[in-house]
Amino acid sequence: MRSKLFIRYVLAEMIPTFLLGVFVFVFILLMFQALRLTEFVLVHGVKLSTVLQMMGYLSTSFLPILFPMSLIFTVILTYGRLSSDSEVVALRAAGLSMVSISAPAVLLSILVSTLSLQTSFHIAPWGNRQFEVLVSKLGSMKPGVTIKEGTFSEGFFDLVVYANRVDNKLGTLEDVFIYDERKNEAPITVIAKQGRLVQDPDRPGHSASLELTHGSIHRTTNNRHTKIDFSTYDIQLFDPVSENVHSKSPPSLTISELMTLLQSKAQDMTKEKRIELETEFHKRIAIGLACMVFGIIGVALGTVTNRRNVKAGGAVLSIGIIVTYWILYVTSESLARSGQLPPWFAMWLANFLFSIAGVFLIRRVWNG
Repeated sequence: MRSKLFIRYVLAEMIPTFLLGVFVFVFILLMFQALRLTEFVLVHGVKLSTVLQMMGYLSTSFLPILFPMSLIFTVILTYGRLSSDSEVVALRAAGLSMVSISAPAVLLSILVSTLSLQTSFHIAPWGNRQFEVLVSKLGSMKPGVTIKEGTFSEGFFDLVVYANRVDNKLGTLEDVFIYDERKNEAPITVIAKQGRLVQDPDRPGHSASLELTHGSIHRTTNNRHTKIDFSTYDIQLFDPVSENVHSKSPPSLTISELMTLLQSKAQDMTKEKRIELETEFHKRIAIGLACMVFGIIGVALGTVTNRRNVKAGGAVLSIGIIVTYWILYVTSESLARSGQLPPWFAMWLANFLFSIAGVFLIRRVWNG
């Protein structure tokens, strides 16, 4: 009975702290994107509502990373307060074992880990994909978002485009150079005085054409150069935001799509691509289960924290653990992608080492 009351009491304190931690860490990560998002508003004239939509998609894609960070922040802070107020000592004197005292953190870790796995498998890839789609739409509807004056731009419908002048409001280009290699066997170069982007009114951002005037088309095949002059010429632009699985980046693939690609395309896939997909696959699962590891470490460190300023001490300790974990995690991921370590070993290395540390610390606390 006392154990159940204690679990409800601690969970009632931890859940609001966990939600606050998620909010704070989302805000911090969005600050790293502030310059890029501000550029969309000030330079390219994107509406504030669209930027807020982009922030929502980014926040969704960040969630699998934020859950373990918020969990260890919550557990260390909560158990640190219990320890500093001598509640842990009182509970043990009242007959509660360390297993019972640790139960709220374990329950929250299981809940957050389950939520993190589901988010990592389905919700975060959706958010990342929607962000990619929105950026692609902006790039196609407003040339100025992708095409910079006096600069070769490669992100415009898979074309390399150069223009001396770009009118973003009218969607026009002047003194245009285009290199189109969508057909690898016969790439073409187009030079024109002017160009204008024409959108399909029924499918804005999905279907468009580029109307060029007063220019020439250059093609080289079999060491022979062909030049064709034109007064008007239309370049059909394919759908840049197709929902086809093969057009998605690995972070935008759901766990089932990753498994399908790894199983069905094994023979046709390059070694580099397979390593990339395997790394992404193990990364999704390892991130979710990191919550369990952080919960154990949080209880161990929280119950031995005995400082007057528990909040500041717990926050510093949490940040130290998070930074250490992510340095190891990012290093391992880099080694996996470069082929120096097997993807499964690299992506689970941080969890394995922190699990050993967590078990060692919790045994010290329980035996202390």
